[in-house]
Amino acid sequence: MLRRRSSSTIPFGYILSEDPKFLEEVPEQIEALEKVKPLIKDKTLSLREGAMWLEHTTGRSLSHAGLKKIVNNG
Repeated sequence: MLRRRSSSTIPFGYILSEDPKFLEEVPEQIEALEKVKPLIKDKTLSLREGAMWLEHTTGRSLSHAGLKKIVNNG
């Protein structure tokens, strides 16, 4: 699934498509993010633990502050 690029930052769960005006979903990263969100919301994991788990699982780093923005906005 393509999404129009709106800033210079590539959000977690996306990569640049062949056309640099669009982003392409990375299903593995989106699925991992959806698994960790409820664990953070019910305080089973801290933001730092969630960010470390995501990096270990997907190979892509995400700061705890970036994860907080994602959890709070979605």
